[in-house]
Amino acid sequence: MTGSGGLRHHGDAEVRDDGAALVDLAVNVRTGTPPRWLRERLAASLESLAAYPDDRAARRAVARRHGLEPDRVLLTAGAAEAFVLLARGLDVSRPVVVHPQFTEPEAALRDAGHRVRRVLLTEADGFRLDPASVPADADLVVVGNPTNPTSVLHPAATLAALAAPGRTVVVDEAFMDTVPGETESLASLASLASLASLAGPLPGRVVVLRSLTKTWGLAGLRIGYLLSDPDTVSLLAARQPLWPVSSPALVAAEVCSTPAALAEAEEVAHRTAADRAYLLARLAEFDGLRPARAVAASSFVLVRHPAAATLRERLRELGFAVRRGDTFPGLGPPWLRLAVRDRETTDALVDALTRAGVPRAVPRQAPSVGAASVGAAATSGEQQAAAHHEQRETAAQQVRGA
Repeated sequence: MTGSGGLRHHGDAEVRDDGAALVDLAVNVRTGTPPRWLRERLAASLESLAAYPDDRAARRAVARRHGLEPDRVLLTAGAAEAFVLLARGLDVSRPVVVHPQFTEPEAALRDAGHRVRRVLLTEADGFRLDPASVPADADLVVVGNPTNPTSVLHPAATLAALAAPGRTVVVDEAFMDTVPGETESLASLASLASLASLAGPLPGRVVVLRSLTKTWGLAGLRIGYLLSDPDTVSLLAARQPLWPVSSPALVAAEVCSTPAALAEAEEVAHRTAADRAYLLARLAEFDGLRPARAVAASSFVLVRHPAAATLRERLRELGFAVRRGDTFPGLGPPWLRLAVRDRETTDALVDALTRAGVPRAVPRQAPSVGAASVGAAATSGEQQAAAHHEQRETAAQQVRGA
């Protein structure tokens, strides 16, 4: 399977041109960003535009943030550049992409001439990954965590079970900072060491990709980074042009890695989790529109409706942009993705869904702090957490038995 075909449809297509005035539930970038302090630091960086970019301070800051040495960090023009570098720089011949997920990794591989095989996760299994489903001869495996668009967070031990001699495991953690505590991240040396202790050193190569786009609202600045062993970082750095990341983007990487910024991101992640529970509780009021049968862990939820395309167009007429799901391999026409927003926006969406003719399953009763409906949402969240814990334990047992 070569050629990127229709893999290049992304959420921003929903809010271009005539969609610019819509309430954006299609793009998973936090609203109200960048924050003022970050805008001020970026504006101040313009004073040094006459000088060529120097990435050393930013690399040190990112490395310190993850407990790594700077030679394990490669700064990139967003995660998208990293996908291209991996597709063109690694000596692999049997790549596998786990779907549904962000389509750019597969598009980059196919553009580079690779024949890509897919592992399709299903709703029946909660869109959870079984490492045994990945072909044993795969020498490159790409998986998102948490995964766009399913919002599923795979246990770190599950991802560790993918490691094999001669194989590169690429984990796209672009949305990991939307998860409180960044649980299940493979970005830090400590987490990798913990996993290695289960069954000895991890075989093969692990590459982790991160982005500053989602939490900090920097999609237009293009800044991300890649974490791996020094040899892999050097190999991929040699594929970059000179000065691939601008000075303002380097400043963003540096200041967003400070303890103060990380504390703010953690607060945002907790607020997002509460807003997600509220959104799911309100969606439960409808009949025929239902969330995916999966544990949502990120800043978006996947929902199903029998006439999703018609509903999406009707919502546009009512002022809301939502992401179509049929462009994600493994999904189909009934799926839509909704970004998690604040409660006021969710209430407005619920009103729009009602006006769009989506029938209600129960009489309308808006959840509020302390209300029974919010308590039910909290209970649901606890049940999801318990299910995730059970999944982690199962994955850990798989690693121990490997």
